[in-house]
Amino acid sequence: MSFTVPAPLTRLADSLRGDTVGGLVLLAAAVLALVLANSPAAALYEGLRHFEFGPEALHLHLSVEAWAADGLLAVFFFIVGNELKQEFVHGELRNPRRAALPIVAAVCGMVVPAAAYVAVNMASPQTLGGWGIPMATDIAFALAVLAVVGRGLPPALRTFLLTLAVVDDLGAVLVIAVFYTDTIAFGPLAGAAAGLALFAWLQRGTGPAAALRRRPALAWAVYTPLAFAVWALVHAGGVHATIAGVAMGLLMRTSTHADEEHSPSHRMEHRMRPLSAGFALPVFAFLSAGVPMGGLDAVLADPAATGIVVGLVAGKFVGVLGGSWATTRLTGAELHPDLGWPDIAGLALLTGVGFTVSLLIADLSFADAPATLEHAKAGVLIASLAAAALAAAVLGSRSARARRAAQAAAGPPAA
Repeated sequence: MSFTVPAPLTRLADSLRGDTVGGLVLLAAAVLALVLANSPAAALYEGLRHFEFGPEALHLHLSVEAWAADGLLAVFFFIVGNELKQEFVHGELRNPRRAALPIVAAVCGMVVPAAAYVAVNMASPQTLGGWGIPMATDIAFALAVLAVVGRGLPPALRTFLLTLAVVDDLGAVLVIAVFYTDTIAFGPLAGAAAGLALFAWLQRGTGPAAALRRRPALAWAVYTPLAFAVWALVHAGGVHATIAGVAMGLLMRTSTHADEEHSPSHRMEHRMRPLSAGFALPVFAFLSAGVPMGGLDAVLADPAATGIVVGLVAGKFVGVLGGSWATTRLTGAELHPDLGWPDIAGLALLTGVGFTVSLLIADLSFADAPATLEHAKAGVLIASLAAAALAAAVLGSRSARARRAAQAAAGPPAA
């Protein structure tokens, strides 16, 4: 007996596969979180975020907020890694000269904001430890803003942002592991590496693994616990668990065998994207974006918050745009022909949207200074809103111009 998905659910899933609808849902969840965090219901909201559950023996007795940031967000990062794999194998990033540009831009977009933070906090040794906070771009929120305001812009801009943000997040996770983590458990990480090796072997779909290719139910029964085990081992190793999602996405097979209509990469993206856009990301946004905004005068007087705002808004812009421009002048790297420097300028502003990893590093930096921690989190929110607004103005203008050009090229409508 086969199960037929009801038509309304099919239409909903199809709409969530597009960036615009998913982006609007994500932003709506973030706005709701901000409203609740700054309302009389704030205590109830905080209680929900910090409620803990899960097996302690597996190091998984976590708060609801941590389950969302480490667990649900790993689903999104799996899709991102899978999409990048497709681009590197079949898409624009096959060209090393184009792939190099967003990678270098990401590195410059981490170094310059950190330097800007240090410059602002040079006279305040007690807050210097927060230099890593403005390094990270929140890929989920950045893609959501681009989807909402960037309709009509070349798809190459989204690919540029996707590549940059993944490299940025990987760099930020590396910074956390080296500078903000007391201990790394290499045993669990070795277990995770073994799990990833098994995952990669199964993806080949040959030999004994061919049975998974021909029997979808068996494939789900094998891959689901394997993916959870890899995620749990990465988490137990002291590394941000979303890395497990990126790694598995990058290991997906993008080629097809003779008995396959679509590759595993294509099938999983089709099935998982609605789950990510309609559940994982909105829940993550709802549980992560609720930052109290009281006492703005005190926030902006704190050098930690000031350094974060300067780093995310100005540092990211200078680092990404300046790094991209210098790379094209000094190396063989090239900008995609569909893109112009105003597009990269708008994207550089958009990379100042920092949330998940920035808030995580703030927690690690100022765990023993509650007032500074509160100001730092407010600084992340202020900077993210400012960067999103500036990017929306630039990219929205570019999008409108692109749509007018497309309409002019198409000519007047037929009578």
